[in-house]
Amino acid sequence: MSAHPESRERPADAVGGLLASLSIFASLVGVAYRPGRLIPVALLLALVAVALGGRYLRLAAFAIGIGGACFVIGMAAAVITDHPVF
Repeated sequence: MSAHPESRERPADAVGGLLASLSIFASLVGVAYRPGRLIPVALLLALVAVALGGRYLRLAAFAIGIGGACFVIGMAAAVITDHPVF
């Protein structure tokens, strides 16, 4: 007979995963529309998701990487095409 500890997901884990996925979505939208407004907020959401930690920590770290890349790409695209940054 083997006993495995019962792993229950905390509500903070679910909130962290939701914030990380929302951060990825906002970063991708920010590339096309006002990167100076959306992407910093998305990065803040990703940092909160990392602070919550838990089960979705890799997703939150992935959200920070995507947010940084989207910031660089979005700002460069906005400057090159003369679209508004803010």
